[in-house]
This record gives sequence, structure tokens and C-alpha cells, in this order.
Amino acid sequence: MWDLESLVAWKGPQLVRLARALLRDPHQAEDVVQDVLATCVLKWSRIEAVDDPSAYLNRMVVNAVTSLRRRPWRREQVSDPADLPDLAVADASGEHAERQRCLALLRRLPDRQRVTLVLRLYEGMPDEEIADLLDCSTGTVRSNAHRGLATLRRLIAEEGTDRA
Repeated sequence: MWDLESLVAWKGPQLVRLARALLRDPHQAEDVVQDVLATCVLKWSRIEAVDDPSAYLNRMVVNAVTSLRRRPWRREQVSDPADLPDLAVADASGEHAERQRCLALLRRLPDRQRVTLVLRLYEGMPDEEIADLLDCSTGTVRSNAHRGLATLRRLIAEEGTDRA
């Protein structure tokens, strides 16, 4: 049985990674996770009773991101992801820059495709868990993954022709 402190210590960094992959603004992602964890404090007795509190927290983060993107003030802010500054600090190995490039490409996908690919590729979740988390069929998860990967391939090809 988990207590709140140990669950947050174990799951907190993973929740922040998940939110950062789903949102364009890493600071906003941290705010979303902070709000989710604050809600956990209030609803801990209910969360503690579920079979898998870790999956419940993942679902809370995905729902919070979805709710955030639906807010009217959020829709009024129009920006092209290509115009956003790249906050990545180059390291000697170049891994960080490549990760930032991948995340920037992911952020250009539609919400459901992006969530599906982040959960599948970054979090390593199987399709059945993703389907439960997103409240859809495994076929829908596979379809979203297929379409998302096809879009990513196209974006990478376009990026390659832009560099040439």
C-alpha cells in the first residue's frame, strides 16, 4: 500500500516528463503536475483505494492537460510551434538537442495522436493500458499511433528537405 509521500517521490518526476511531452511549455507542465498533486492531497482516500494509484495519477495528468487545452483563454493564444524559442542547452553528446527536436515534432501532432505516442514511446505503456487511460478501444490507440507516426515521418522528411 502506498502512502502519498512515497508515491509522489517515486512518480513525481515521471508525471513531469509526461506533462512536458504533452504540453509546449515546460513551466506550464510543472504547474499542471503541481495542481494534480494538490488534488491528490485532497482526494487521497479515494486514490489510495484504487488498484493502481500510479495509473490513476497518469490519468489525472492527461485529463488536466486536456482540460487546460480546452480553456477559452488558451484557444485565444495563437502561435506557431516553429516560432517558439528553443530553450534547449546544447550538451557535448547532442542527446539533449535530439530529444528537444523529437519533442518539438511531437508537439505538432494533434492531441490524441501526441498523447498516444508519448504514452507508448516515452512511458513504454502497452496499447491496452493506453486505451484504458484514454477511455477508448485498443484499435483507436493503434490507429492514433499509426497516424501520428506517419505524420512524424512526413514532418521529418520536410525538415530534411528544408535543411538541404
